[in-house]
Amino acid sequence: MTLADRLSIAEALERMGVDVIEAGLAGASADETKALRETAALLQEAVVCALARATTRDIDQAAEALSGARRRRVHTYLSTSPVHMAHKLQMTPDEVLGLIGDSVAHARNLFDDVEWSPEDATRSEPDFLCRAVERAIGAGAATITVSDTVGYAMPGEFAALIAMLRDRVPNIDKAVLSVHCHDDLGLAVANSLAAIGAGARQVQCTVNGLGPRAGNASLEEIVMAIHARAEVMRVDTGLRTEHIAGVSRMVAAASGRAVPPNKSIVGANVFSDVTAIAEDGDQTGTLYQVLTPQSVGFGDS
Repeated sequence: MTLADRLSIAEALERMGVDVIEAGLAGASADETKALRETAALLQEAVVCALARATTRDIDQAAEALSGARRRRVHTYLSTSPVHMAHKLQMTPDEVLGLIGDSVAHARNLFDDVEWSPEDATRSEPDFLCRAVERAIGAGAATITVSDTVGYAMPGEFAALIAMLRDRVPNIDKAVLSVHCHDDLGLAVANSLAAIGAGARQVQCTVNGLGPRAGNASLEEIVMAIHARAEVMRVDTGLRTEHIAGVSRMVAAASGRAVPPNKSIVGANVFSDVTAIAEDGDQTGTLYQVLTPQSVGFGDS
């Protein structure tokens, strides 16, 4: 995406009511830093977040890039699964715990708002994951994002993982539990919704489900599932859902990735039977629709 695309999308997300916009990876490139800086200067209501690896350099660059933001956050992360610690980090568990504490503490010295993620949390050993989360909160993290990095979890076990952290981490009440799910098994949205049911109160997601490999959890699917099944979910996103279709089209055009016609919520076929339903005598559309076109911004189409 061009810088102009990124800024236009950030503005559209803010108008829609998105709480936190993760605008780039600090230290990745000069272009990424510029995008972070200009997004920070542009947005007035949303929290502008920079992703940063668990290094002093990345966290320092995040602080510099977001220095002009009205509301800012840094999100740092470190792998906690045995396979990642051994082959990616080449660190022992004790070394990982030490780096978690040091990196989060450094971030907290520069930011009032720090988010931390255990990367590959769903393949981590439960006891070590609990220790890692406790260490991050103790060092100053106010949001803990549990990552299903390879899209490995099933909804029931992901909900159980969130419940376990709530039960076993002594200082968990000092942080908001968040989730970040990938769609490798087609379960990113289901896992995110299951996590909300288990007590998570932030979901990282993307418009149209964009992301590496099979993508990330889809913002529009999560938001409208919560909207349509309010009696089950019992939470409210606060999003202005009538903006969804427009933002989806904007992201599709900027990314060059067309929305499939059968894509949930924003696909061209989703509301294609509304006219036929009306002709069959269902003037309200309740026989075959759980949402109206207008609820996501398709107007009278």
